Amino acid sequence: MTIKEVSETYGLSQDTLRYYERVGMIPRVTRSQSGHRNYQEKDLAWVELAKCLRNAGLTVEAIVEYVRLSLEGDSTIGQRYELLKQQREGLLVQRQQMDEAIGRLVQTVYHKLSYIDTAMSEADIRKMFHSTNQISLALE
Repeated sequence: MTIKEVSETYGLSQDTLRYYERVGMIPRVTRSQSGHRNYQEKDLAWVELAKCLRNAGLTVEAIVEYVRLSLEGDSTIGQRYELLKQQREGLLVQRQQMDEAIGRLVQTVYHKLSYIDTAMSEADIRKMFHSTNQISLALE
């Protein structure tokens, strides 16, 4: 596959694919005789893995380290496992923090809506808006 085809297939820009290769998030891609990137199945598997790990929130540095260890062979399976385990633990902490922030946000919104609901009547809301369209949006 050409870089254009890979870009379209995986929803990554061609610049992103070149960057992934340049920094080591994927190994050097197979080249044609003319030197153009010619993605083979093994190259596509690395692109899929890099995209998956990136979407999971892993840092570029962690992905580069994972690829480096993978290329060293089976002797690094334990190290790769530990790296992914550490990344997972970090993501779980981030998720907990996000859940707490969402909870605080929901409580704040609920409190504000309750206050507005009791403090303002529909007539007050109508005074704030002049057009019918704005009124219906405000009262929804």
